[in-house]
Amino acid sequence: MTTKTYEKSEKYIERYLVRRVEALGGICLKYSNMNQTGYPDRLCLLPGGITLWVELKSKGCHPSRLQEIRFLEMKSIGHPVYVCDSIEAVNALFDGRIILTNMQIK
Repeated sequence: MTTKTYEKSEKYIERYLVRRVEALGGICLKYSNMNQTGYPDRLCLLPGGITLWVELKSKGCHPSRLQEIRFLEMKSIGHPVYVCDSIEAVNALFDGRIILTNMQIK
């Protein structure tokens, strides 16, 4: 199956993430901080008290050096950031491969 160009865009992947979170009964907030840059695009609040920070990229793109620094800082205080550059990466967040292995669910 070939992937259409628009399916590789960050905007398309972001819309897909929002739909997946909402389908699970969650809220997917767009995060923006005017005073500090480099933080993840989305904050996903899922039922059961699960919080996910997600950075979205177009297919094959990677976080900037500043983003990598911010993400390491967040991880060091218990807030991992998930970088998704495809529909498959978003699906991996919700099919148990990532959440169950990386999140501490209390």
